[in-house]
Amino acid sequence: MHRTPPAQPSRSVPTALPAVRAALTYLTPVALGFALLGLVGFAPYPAVHDAFHDVRHVAGFPCH
Repeated sequence: MHRTPPAQPSRSVPTALPAVRAALTYLTPVALGFALLGLVGFAPYPAVHDAFHDVRHVAGFPCH
């Protein structure tokens, strides 16, 4: 007699996982950018603030 092996349970990837991964892919750099702007923009050291301010002007972003 030939016996068939027992059926393996199917492993499916949840459909929400790609959406969560895509959201994290786009939101992580945005969150880091806002954190950088907040931390450097309000830095207590004038040299750090002024350096970031100059980089904004060189990049073409108006700030005042």
